[in-house]
Amino acid sequence: MTKEIKDKLPVQQLLVPDYILKISRLLTKVSPFLASRFAARLFLTPFRYKLPEREREMYEESEIKKELVPSINREIVEYKYGESNKKVLLVHGWSGRGTQLSRIAEKLRENGYSTISFDAPGHGEASGKISMMPFFIEAIHYLDQKHGPFEALVGHSLGGMSSLKAIKEGLKTKKLVVIGTANSVTKITRDFADNMNMNQKVAKRMKKYLDTKFGQDMDDYSGAVSAREVDVPTLVIHDEEDVDVSVKDAYEIHDSLKNSKIYVTKGLGHRRILGNTEVINKITTFITAQSL
Repeated sequence: MTKEIKDKLPVQQLLVPDYILKISRLLTKVSPFLASRFAARLFLTPFRYKLPEREREMYEESEIKKELVPSINREIVEYKYGESNKKVLLVHGWSGRGTQLSRIAEKLRENGYSTISFDAPGHGEASGKISMMPFFIEAIHYLDQKHGPFEALVGHSLGGMSSLKAIKEGLKTKKLVVIGTANSVTKITRDFADNMNMNQKVAKRMKKYLDTKFGQDMDDYSGAVSAREVDVPTLVIHDEEDVDVSVKDAYEIHDSLKNSKIYVTKGLGHRRILGNTEVINKITTFITAQSL
């Protein structure tokens, strides 16, 4: 499968085995209730993958530690890359890992910064099979208490949503960059159901089940909801052809922020955008520029 074809497929369709999709389709026909529970389990289960060669340098040159985040009693794997006291926190997306933003980390190191990143629970080399956005947020707060304050946070996809929510909850930083970040949790569940060969009835049941399970409306975690209470200078980056998260979400988040710039690319999709030289230069310039 070529890179061009991969870029046109949502990540779930790339990573989910065919037999899972067949089970999803069957359960949807037989029992929307059972299908919604099956979907919820899948929704909370990240997919792991081998360390890509492009991330190996950062992996091998990082100081790596396993840490327990007390507030959630879950393990993360922390990566410290570089030696500068000027630190940037990098937050990967769903089914990502702490070295996913390696090209950005390398450029920041060249400009005198060090980076802290992590494998979220159930991701990369961190233990566990189940994960969720609150785990990401608590890991961010934990690392901020340990290494902060950070000069900036850079979050991709779910990592961007989690960073927005963490700042809304009180985390202090000078700059924020969100890349390919979704706005609505409800829309995420709908898109997930579509990608799993399920219908919107199942998506609605799954969302309701998750709200009940976690004792709150999961839409409270939506990007634009958090953005309304974020004053930090923010750079919103998104690709027009992102098939995982619509570019409309970027504009909605941008419109909700009090102090933001938006940079829209074309032809990079949801994942290749992280390695694009122009995007990386844009991020580095934004972070290193003195605030007015």
